Amino acid sequence: MALTCRSLPHGTGPKRLIDYRGRVKIALMDSGIGLLAATAAVRRLRPDADLVLSLDPDGMPWGPRTPQDLTERALAVAEAAAAHRPDALIVGCNTATVHALTALRARLEPGLPVIGTVPAIKPAAAGGGPLAIWATPATTGSPYQRDLIEDFAGGVAVTQVPCWGLAEAVERADETAIDAAVAAAAELTPDEVTTVVLGCTHYELVGERIRAAVQRPGRPPLALHGSAGAVAAQALRRLGGRPAPQAPPSGTLTVLLSGREGALPTAALTYAEGRLLGRVAAARTAQ
Repeated sequence: MALTCRSLPHGTGPKRLIDYRGRVKIALMDSGIGLLAATAAVRRLRPDADLVLSLDPDGMPWGPRTPQDLTERALAVAEAAAAHRPDALIVGCNTATVHALTALRARLEPGLPVIGTVPAIKPAAAGGGPLAIWATPATTGSPYQRDLIEDFAGGVAVTQVPCWGLAEAVERADETAIDAAVAAAAELTPDEVTTVVLGCTHYELVGERIRAAVQRPGRPPLALHGSAGAVAAQALRRLGGRPAPQAPPSGTLTVLLSGREGALPTAALTYAEGRLLGRVAAARTAQ
């Protein structure tokens, strides 16, 4: 049977073909390995999806940068990914979503759908209990996060917890620094909290360590809310694909390091999400 395709505009570049047999290619971007959680979620939903990971080791960390500088770095990383002609682009970083999502969409859409990462405040607040939002200092207290709290957590007690150094420690896979940063943030988290929102994608890589640090004896089991699963599902919806977790694990993996093809950072393999991807042979995406 003949393959049915149609041409779609891809930003201002050449046209691309969407394969209606179901094959998809999804790109993810971040300054570092915070994108691993969303990448692993995509891999679980679509083991056959070709993945393009675009990181920025030359420019990381993005958090301390000015919004203008961060946006310029994010645009460069996104355009490196777009050159591999994905069907969707996930911004696997809360901070980049806050500052650069509008610019990324203006540059790449409608040809390339761009999906941002938003803290899971709405589903967390639906539980009704006191909640804490663990986020980077740059995001904690930002107008963006305050608006999310006002829009989705009205009537719920919310504590914003700045997690000094945690994202950086996770990026380095520095066990001692991770333990210290988690312990410091746990000290700022009220005992009565029943739910923690992981407001930085790096934190999802150490979610169980956060749970253990915040769980109080005699209290109900702590609920953790990350964004990776929802972001992966939204990416498939945006490109018109469907979950197919039973598909053969045939998807390729291309890693871009500040625009250069390379390999997953060694630190990524410290985490289960990175090891899942590490089992996929790196492959050069056909142009």
